Amino acid sequence: MKNKLKELRAQHNWSQQKLATILGVSRQTINAIENGRYDPSLPLAFQISRAFGLPIERIFDDENHAV
Repeated sequence: MKNKLKELRAQHNWSQQKLATILGVSRQTINAIENGRYDPSLPLAFQISRAFGLPIERIFDDENHAV
């Protein structure tokens, strides 16, 4: 799943570790999500959206979704 996590994190001047601390996950989890190696659970996706004050669909894009 494509996402804008890295860009949003940079806009907020947050390190991977800072975002991980905010979300209660490991820095490795943030790295894996940013690099598309791990899709977050729905509760984690909601936490991420709240942290950035954006709807989930503005952060994550299901590239396999046919329109």
